[in-house]
Amino acid sequence: MTLRGRAGVATGDELEPLAVPVTRADLVRYAGASGDLNPIHWNERFAREVGLPDVIAHGMLTMALATRLVTRWAGDPGAVLECGVRFTRPVVVPDDGTGALVELSGTVKETRDDGTAVIAVVARSGGRTVLGKATATVQLA
Repeated sequence: MTLRGRAGVATGDELEPLAVPVTRADLVRYAGASGDLNPIHWNERFAREVGLPDVIAHGMLTMALATRLVTRWAGDPGAVLECGVRFTRPVVVPDDGTGALVELSGTVKETRDDGTAVIAVVARSGGRTVLGKATATVQLA
């Protein structure tokens, strides 16, 4: 028997998956908006010189995509009370016109008596997990 918390949310419920393409143009836009102009996010030669396989997406952009999955499920960005991740692998963004695909899924890990739920998020790119311990706490309606 599954116990349902507020708003009919139950531990084990799955969020609708989300797949987001990330291109080099997206990285340039994010760099401008965030002020993070580190050349590992736009200069292939520099990225390789420092030991990366290619240009990589900003970690905070990847985290924002994970949070987008949760806000889409919650229906209100203001419902996200807390989120956190560990950056385990970079999202490599090739300059091929297609870029990288970030695939996101989530599961309700816990519902709490205070009307919140903890969501566990999985983020993958290139067949590999790119975020570890990704969670968000959401205020349920």
